[in-house]
Amino acid sequence: MPSKYPTFDRSRLLIKPLAGRTHDLHLDCWAALDAQLPEFTHPDLAAVASRCAAAVASGASRILMMGAHLQRAGVSRHIIDLIERGVISVIAMNGAGMIHDYELARIGATTESVARYIKSGEFGLWTETGELNNWIRDAAASGEGLGEGVGRRILESDFPHKDLSILANAYRLGVPVTHHVGIGYDILHEHPNCDGAALGETSYRDFLIFTKVMEGLEGGLLLSFGSAIMGPEVFLKALAMARNVARQQGRQIRHFTSAVFDMVPIHGDFRRELPKTDPGYYFRPHKTLLVRTVAEGGESFYFSGGHRATFPALRKAILDQLS
Repeated sequence: MPSKYPTFDRSRLLIKPLAGRTHDLHLDCWAALDAQLPEFTHPDLAAVASRCAAAVASGASRILMMGAHLQRAGVSRHIIDLIERGVISVIAMNGAGMIHDYELARIGATTESVARYIKSGEFGLWTETGELNNWIRDAAASGEGLGEGVGRRILESDFPHKDLSILANAYRLGVPVTHHVGIGYDILHEHPNCDGAALGETSYRDFLIFTKVMEGLEGGLLLSFGSAIMGPEVFLKALAMARNVARQQGRQIRHFTSAVFDMVPIHGDFRRELPKTDPGYYFRPHKTLLVRTVAEGGESFYFSGGHRATFPALRKAILDQLS
């Protein structure tokens, strides 16, 4: 039975080329591996790096969950370097991460001013970015995951800056990048060629790919960078599924390390859950990743700082341990 409610007619939209958009981030924002970046020190960095090196040695899963602001911090080369060194088993992103990755690879710039373009009704309505919807439809038809299909297409493209693409390089190296999207969250969903069924199918396949990697988390490591909602919520459900199967097999997934990197200050003992009367209780990375999911034998760490400083500092600490 069709809906009794009227829907928006997307054919009325005016879509403009990316060449006419003003971008907030350009190539010079992406740091080289040897660039002088903001300093970040913390006594627990070495401990997290040590757990990472141990997980690499044992073959346990090393998971990076990230918000798109990690990419916008200009550290894509640092992420790709860790993939190339075999440090990361899977990367989980939201839908915005895919869009930034695609635009950067294609035109060497990304990020539009919401304040500027929402006033004119142009926000998100750019021709080239909408091509991703066609790629997503193709990925659904071929049985690929969302990150897998887009990563392959960027790798096979003639985009001039695909060396900066996390998706393309991860696909090249056989490391899954999974995208966990919410309908209506991303600018792709504004476009007339957005196929909700294909988007849901490929993103759900990504969730199952991510959950498969989660089965190897015993003795492993979770890194969460700036993902206040997607990371904790996806991790929670995937862990429940992995633990359900592990228990049936006589295994356990209890002893792993979680490390959260964010800007939000956590006062007091971050390994203790706050009461519901405290607004900090609703910061999901705290209660979910630092307390609840590691409560039976795991270990957690929290780092507050800007991503342009914290991720390179973590990478350096990991390389020191691996060497």
